[in-house]
Amino acid sequence: MRIRVDADRCVASGVCAFTAPEVFDQGDEDGVVRVLQAEPPADQHEAVEEAVVGCPAQVISIE
Repeated sequence: MRIRVDADRCVASGVCAFTAPEVFDQGDEDGVVRVLQAEPPADQHEAVEEAVVGCPAQVISIE
């Protein structure tokens, strides 16, 4: 699994950081998504998939 984000379209809702905090964070100034682990370990895959589905701007994708 490899994560890609389109940070330019991020609406800073925080769903990703709340759902998978070991993989995603938000910028302090703008709240925009930050990827902490572009290739997360298998035990984080389910949380990442939930974050993808829950993202209101649909800016997260998995390869």
